[in-house]
Amino acid sequence: MNQAFDLIVFGATGFTGRLVAEYLLETYGVGGAVTWAMAGRNPDKLAASRREIGAPQTLPLLQADASDAAALAALVPQAKVILSTVGPYQLHGEPLVRACADAGTDYVDLCGEPLWMAQMIARHEAAARASGARIVFSCGFDSIPFDLGVVFLQTEAQRRFGQPLQHVRGRVRVMKGGFSGGTMASALATVEAIDRDRSLARTLADPFALTPGFRGPAQPEGDAAAYDEAAEAWTGPFVMAAINTKNVHRSNALRGHPWGRDFVYDERMLTGSGASGERRARALARTTRLQNAVLGFGPARELLRRFALPKPGQGPNQRERDNGCYEVLFIGDTAQGRRLRAVVRGDRDPGYGSTCKLISESALCLAQDTDHAMAGGGIWTPGAAMGLALVRRLQDKAGLSFTIEG
Repeated sequence: MNQAFDLIVFGATGFTGRLVAEYLLETYGVGGAVTWAMAGRNPDKLAASRREIGAPQTLPLLQADASDAAALAALVPQAKVILSTVGPYQLHGEPLVRACADAGTDYVDLCGEPLWMAQMIARHEAAARASGARIVFSCGFDSIPFDLGVVFLQTEAQRRFGQPLQHVRGRVRVMKGGFSGGTMASALATVEAIDRDRSLARTLADPFALTPGFRGPAQPEGDAAAYDEAAEAWTGPFVMAAINTKNVHRSNALRGHPWGRDFVYDERMLTGSGASGERRARALARTTRLQNAVLGFGPARELLRRFALPKPGQGPNQRERDNGCYEVLFIGDTAQGRRLRAVVRGDRDPGYGSTCKLISESALCLAQDTDHAMAGGGIWTPGAAMGLALVRRLQDKAGLSFTIEG
């Protein structure tokens, strides 16, 4: 296949899509070592987005609607990788995934929607394997720092101890900046899907929902306040644990269970030590339960959609994005009790500033650093498809650091 571009940014007129295009322009330019294009359904909006980011008119613009199968079939063979920011993916994403799986074109997105991901694995993994397409979900803040944080820590454990860590704890230590409106819109769409089919609630609660044919041991519950002896701090629920834990377990399965078939992983938010840490942990647990109750109430969801979520094209300004950051601590223990700690840090706000860099470098890692001998066609996680190759790229280009602590 003779592709014209290394990657196409699909959804380039949305807020996150424009940030991705802006990052690619600032980092790689136009007409240089990385060839790329902007794509979307509205040519006028595409041209406006190109002007707004200061790109030259030589940057190609391609028209395709997310629901137009014929247009998508013509679009995807033009690139090595399609980068999609058009969510919620459960509402708009399947035609593009199908087109890539059928054409053999690699694909990355920002999906944090495990119900939809499970459906895509069932429906399109066979076609992706046959065509050679590498479909990689969750290439933003959910779930790259967590998925690759575990890969990095486990690799170091194997090197130092000669064995994997049987239990790893992911602990969010710092998070300055919000989640994207797309993340919240995806959460609302997921709750509404469960309203229509209550059996989906079991899938959402299942840590092995993305490992069809495999079920590991019972995993820790994460919805209450708890003291973590390993971290020496109180902890509360972390809102993205439901997707990140599933991706970590899928990475282990796709890699052939190098961390063991009895591997245990959980994620929580650190709230501090002493009485103040306990109060914050209990308050976080209460807030999480309240948020879940609100999401479960239809009229409240409609109010959120109308008044609380960012509107299309809206999001934090550059100063807010640049002043954000995050830090995730990982603590792992071998079966014999040997312990190792690692920290993943990001230098921008998680929902936008960092995410636009994460997905861009993930696409380029597939296009430039990861051949099919490393990962053939199929539906992958970032940790399984790219692993340490992506860790190196993110450290070099995207403002992330992966370090062993202590």
